[in-house]
Amino acid sequence: MPATVKLEQVQELREKLARSEAVFVAEYRGMTVAEMTRLRAQVRAAGGEMKVAKNTLMKIAMEQEGLTGFPEEMAYGTNIFAIAYGDPVEVSKALSTYANEKANKFFVLKGGILGHSVLGVDQVNALASLPGKDVLIGQVVRTIAGPISGFLTVLSGPARGLVTCLSQIKDKKEDAA
Repeated sequence: MPATVKLEQVQELREKLARSEAVFVAEYRGMTVAEMTRLRAQVRAAGGEMKVAKNTLMKIAMEQEGLTGFPEEMAYGTNIFAIAYGDPVEVSKALSTYANEKANKFFVLKGGILGHSVLGVDQVNALASLPGKDVLIGQVVRTIAGPISGFLTVLSGPARGLVTCLSQIKDKKEDAA
């Protein structure tokens, strides 16, 4: 029978996973407390949370939440899990940036789960290279609004031409009078 502490840990992980958009996994063996604190702050600022948990407990929590579990090649060793509550792109940027810094030789990004898709390191880095959710929404809105504003410009052209013509006639009559 499992220990009560482990059941509580699984329940806590389930609650976090229920609110998550994505989960990333990385190995952190050898990192100092200062480095770990800096990484946690960066992930928190990006809308996520870092959680150290046993791989088995995370696997059980993910299965109970109906999420795709991490493959065996990712779920080994001393892992830390970054849970993205908001935009997964921002959390992946924070992790990828931290992993690519030369001073951080101990932090190794392994991959992640986005929805029901397993992401490798290359895919997490590709996700990190995307613009943020707000930027993408802005680009879509601009793309949709572009033809509409062009159409409005075309529609207002004849009225603008008529107003210009009437203004010139008015000016000529004032000059003649």
